[in-house]
Amino acid sequence: MEYETIRKPPTPAVLPYLLDYAGARAAFDWDAAAAELDWLPGGKINIAHEAVDRHASDHDRVAIRWIAKDLSTRDLTYWMLADATSSFASGLQDLGVEPGDMVFALCPRLPEFYVAALGTLKRGAILSPLFAAFGPEPIATRMNLGRGRALVTTERLYRRKIEAIRDELPHLEYVIVIDGGSIEDIPGGVAYSSLVESGNPTTPPRPMDPEEPALVHFTSGTTGTPKGAVHVHGAVVHHDVSARLALDLHPDDVFWCTADPGWVTGTSYGIIAPLVRGVTNVVDAGDFDPDRWYRIIEDHRVTVWYTAPTAIRMLMKAGAGIAKEYDLSSLRFIASVGEPLNPEAVVWGSETFGLPIHDNWWQTETGGIMIANFAGCDIRPGSMGRPLPGIEATILRRDERGGIALDADGIPIEESEPFTEGELAVRAGWPSMFRGYLEMEDRYRSCFVDGWYRSGDLAERDGDGYFWFVGRADDVIKSAGHLIGPFEVESALVEHPAVAEAGVIGVPDDVAGEVVKAFVSLNPGYEWSHELERELMAWSRTRLGAAVAPRTIAYEASLPHTRSGKIMRRLLKAWELGLPTGDLSTLEEGGAP
Repeated sequence: MEYETIRKPPTPAVLPYLLDYAGARAAFDWDAAAAELDWLPGGKINIAHEAVDRHASDHDRVAIRWIAKDLSTRDLTYWMLADATSSFASGLQDLGVEPGDMVFALCPRLPEFYVAALGTLKRGAILSPLFAAFGPEPIATRMNLGRGRALVTTERLYRRKIEAIRDELPHLEYVIVIDGGSIEDIPGGVAYSSLVESGNPTTPPRPMDPEEPALVHFTSGTTGTPKGAVHVHGAVVHHDVSARLALDLHPDDVFWCTADPGWVTGTSYGIIAPLVRGVTNVVDAGDFDPDRWYRIIEDHRVTVWYTAPTAIRMLMKAGAGIAKEYDLSSLRFIASVGEPLNPEAVVWGSETFGLPIHDNWWQTETGGIMIANFAGCDIRPGSMGRPLPGIEATILRRDERGGIALDADGIPIEESEPFTEGELAVRAGWPSMFRGYLEMEDRYRSCFVDGWYRSGDLAERDGDGYFWFVGRADDVIKSAGHLIGPFEVESALVEHPAVAEAGVIGVPDDVAGEVVKAFVSLNPGYEWSHELERELMAWSRTRLGAAVAPRTIAYEASLPHTRSGKIMRRLLKAWELGLPTGDLSTLEEGGAP
């Protein structure tokens, strides 16, 4: 495999934290990294304390700079954020929300959401953010799996997403409405403003054991319900380390993570990590627009920018000429995550911004960045980079059935030859590693083999230790950086009376990486038509939300099945993309196109 190397800048404006990769790996120690944080008496910790309270003595340091849709701004200093989050935590306590209770958040990017998220953690309750573009069914599935006692949302989102399914949420007691909307007819409705105003701003953070749950992020799988990945308060150690080494965040930085807080990136690196580092965290309430984004960088002198390959491709499509109209000289470091960043985008960044775009890799389950291209090291465009100090990653050989190949002693076989494809695995034990899936202990155990976490991603490693993404080992669809489980989409489609069966795959897209395509067969009495196709599109959008629903739906008189009755998504994808069909020994008769 041929690759280009982009050399590290010889005289960077700010000296990167990591300059000697081998030396940093050799010297790294997780206990020493943990000692960099404040902690609480008795060996306890609280993410909100590390992210907010320990910086609050500086009354003038801006923690969150919120940019409204009209580009007006509102600043929350660390001191203001400490008071507000303590008041929210106190309000939760007054409601009877106890440590360990689940609090869901279904919110746009409003300052009150960030207060509520950190206040929930300060109380010791478990925060689970939801993507605001989800439809009612994905929301109900996740909230019931998490047994959420409280929901933080806006009146508009409540009316659109929750009101119709309120009776399907038996555990939900309180709906905290953050925008001053009407709450009289909302069961358990509580005004956010009243909750905070009546709370005690001196309420201390609850001391938590490092292994006590703090966050639950839901991730999609190929079958069954979404998986709720549980993360603990001790994960903040990794948030701090990765923000320093992978994102090179320095105390005076102005940081902008464009990820929605409903996804793990928007929580780990849109809330926690930058605040733990004590930087100014930019939050934009507006939608994507190249001029808007460049204006934000120019006006607020953004120094570190963390975004997604989908956004970068959209900026590339808009043309470098737009970027040249703005003063982007404040930028010092640009990083991307969510899906592989193609080499052309890395080079485009160098040509357009004078800075390469640094790809990195991690997952919902890892809780933080595992592999990265570092500010002070050479970049290989197309590579996800090398493991962070403290992280041991490898490529495990796969057997003929897609499992992990074992030697005679039952030990996984690591691939030692460069550019040999296998499953990317990480040695278990880093602080932000998920500690379980909600109510899925067997599924959690299956993610590990002999002390290695199995990522489900196929990758290769070159002779210098750089890792290269190949693809997913399962059918999960990666669209605009977000994982979409085909089963969830298929389940929504077959609820329509016309649909007998549905098979869902991801197909390549120049902007999103992949988009969802569904194939359906029909029940007797129904005929395929453009009208039915539009009806199914609307049906799936209503139930799943635009972010999850299929982009296209096609008719297949008979979907391919294995002899055991499972729909062969692999075969659907091969037919769609003109790929080899592979082994058809398990295909039932009559399943060919």
